[in-house]
Amino acid sequence: MRVLVIVFLLLIVASLASALGFLLKDRGAGQRTAMALSIRVGMSLLLFLLLMASYHFGLVNGRL
Repeated sequence: MRVLVIVFLLLIVASLASALGFLLKDRGAGQRTAMALSIRVGMSLLLFLLLMASYHFGLVNGRL
């Protein structure tokens, strides 16, 4: 479970970095920045829900 959380966090940071790259490259004119940020928010929510479900079903005990 710990590895899955770390992978999710790395993907979230990568999406944030790609959004910054799109923002700098497109100068705010494109939709790629908004799409990258919405993907980041979706992954963050998915990670949160995964952690809540894992805690509820006893897969994690409060500490990873």
